[in-house]
Amino acid sequence: MSTATVSPASTWDRVRTFTPPGRYLPLIATLALFIGLFGVGGMRYDGLSDPQVLISLLIDNAFLIVLGVGMTFVILTGGIDLSVGSVVALSTMIAAKTLQMGWSPYLSIAAVLLTGTVLGLLMGLLIHYFDIQPFIATLAGLFLARGLTYLISVESISINDPTFTSLAFKTVYLGDYYVRWTAIIALATVAVAAFVLARTRFGRTVYAIGGNESSAMLMGLRVAFTKVGVYVISGFCAALAGLLFALYILSGNSLHAIGMELDAIAAVVIGGTLLTGGRGYVVGSLLGVLVLGIIKTLISFDGTLSSYWIRIITGVLLLAFVVVQRFATRRRS
Repeated sequence: MSTATVSPASTWDRVRTFTPPGRYLPLIATLALFIGLFGVGGMRYDGLSDPQVLISLLIDNAFLIVLGVGMTFVILTGGIDLSVGSVVALSTMIAAKTLQMGWSPYLSIAAVLLTGTVLGLLMGLLIHYFDIQPFIATLAGLFLARGLTYLISVESISINDPTFTSLAFKTVYLGDYYVRWTAIIALATVAVAAFVLARTRFGRTVYAIGGNESSAMLMGLRVAFTKVGVYVISGFCAALAGLLFALYILSGNSLHAIGMELDAIAAVVIGGTLLTGGRGYVVGSLLGVLVLGIIKTLISFDGTLSSYWIRIITGVLLLAFVVVQRFATRRRS
């Protein structure tokens, strides 16, 4: 009995002619963009190629990564959540005010997470059971959350609680490099979300709703539970992002996170998630945040460009990815 052998030539032919599945192409494009920007920056600016710079991207954008995770769930169903930036600001204010009043830091954290989750639940119920467009329902949530921040205080509140402050600076050392635990929480959130979307019935229903909600209902899937659930997840992630932002900046302010919801949406779209829903990955949203972060880093290293260029470049990238998405959906149809 002879055993079949694979020649090096045939192996190389398979590698050379390999084409990744179409659903992964946006993810690969975002990864290539990030590697390209990081590589160009490393060649042009001394010190940017240091691995600590990459780790610092995770530390400085931990709150946006978590925010992007929640936004990914919503956009995958074909929805949108404009309230998350205001929920971040409200979370910082609740944390700062309750700590100022002498609450336990852990009780304060629980209050923040509960508030964000309840707000997400209310918006999800409005969207599904009252058939209100996600744009309108979450816009109302935006104004409600931002108004509550002013109701708590119109002044900035510093966070001086020793336990909370120690949490903010808690660091894990990896040889010559260090990472803050906030970045670890952000990566853990991405990992949990990726598992839920890929390996659970809830995750499969999220994709099904984004593909065709009517078909998902005919298939007997739990459409109502899932549609409300994604906004609960988004509200929870916004509250968690608010806690990470409070740990990052150690203050609560009603003016925090203005426009952050747009950064989250941009990161998700640049990460390859279709605005029409049904296709995308939280890992792509992570890469989208890192792309935005490396753009800020490159501008910072350059030193001659205004910070306004961050918005300009983000707008150009967002427009480019939306156009590519449009062509991709037309080809599929």
